[in-house]
Amino acid sequence: MSIETSLREKLNGSSIKVNEPLKNYTYSHTGGIADYYITVYNIHDAMETIHFAREHNIPLTYLGNGSNLIIRDGGIRGIVLNTLELKDIKREGDYIIAGSGSRIIDVSRFARDESLTGLEFACGIPGSVGGAVYMNAGAYGGELKDCLEEVKVVTPEGELLTLHRDELHLGYRQSIVQENGYLVVEATFKLAEGNIDEINAVMTELTRLRESKQPLELPSCGSVFQRPPGHFAGKLIQDSKLQGHRIGGVEVSKKHAGFMVNIDNGTGSDYEELIHYVQKVVKEKFDVELQREVRIIGEHTKNPNQE
Repeated sequence: MSIETSLREKLNGSSIKVNEPLKNYTYSHTGGIADYYITVYNIHDAMETIHFAREHNIPLTYLGNGSNLIIRDGGIRGIVLNTLELKDIKREGDYIIAGSGSRIIDVSRFARDESLTGLEFACGIPGSVGGAVYMNAGAYGGELKDCLEEVKVVTPEGELLTLHRDELHLGYRQSIVQENGYLVVEATFKLAEGNIDEINAVMTELTRLRESKQPLELPSCGSVFQRPPGHFAGKLIQDSKLQGHRIGGVEVSKKHAGFMVNIDNGTGSDYEELIHYVQKVVKEKFDVELQREVRIIGEHTKNPNQE
């Protein structure tokens, strides 16, 4: 029995695609082929997929909204598990419970509509809840750790766990989800009663700032580098005269130096080469080592001369 047939028998209505182009699922429009691309519609199927991959020794990669991600041109072997259909959002008292596939922007808007304050900072973060938890996403002075109460995850062994905020090891773009290879399936946020007009005013201003400063009109992988201690990555890149520098179809944004935009069918290789070049120049000019915030996954294109 083929892997595809076995998966279809095991999973209850989840979508299974074979040899699926991953560039269709990333904001950067990069990525080769996934052997198997599975979109799950419930936690049970997520757990079943993890069990199946473990039992059959098949590589397994998790994918959310693909907003702060570069996938290499060689694609991803094995199974890519997508959680975007785990997108229910509900309120219980001062808590909001959201599926990991829901966009953190939508959770922020839901909180506003419910007159709950505490998630305004997230109104412009394009990632999924799962991705936001994975990297403790933040913007405009706020981070997920400020309002995250608990998270449901599936371990690499397929076990469902509930972790309290104190167990998540949330730091700057860090979490235990990264450390232990967990799959986030649900998150609970603890917020406070607020005034909807005041909440909306804050979100409107943050949206204005984001739209005026960031190159939202072009495909990108989001903020490329972490903030170096005592510096701003974008300022270092700007002062290095790198805005507009291009490799292949990817260039350092002229609008915001902390972004790299896909202007002409850029590839994962173009992104990687440009990232390494920017790191090299900034190191030479300012003796600062820029650390990536964007994740890079997948395989390099196979050398045609390689056996």
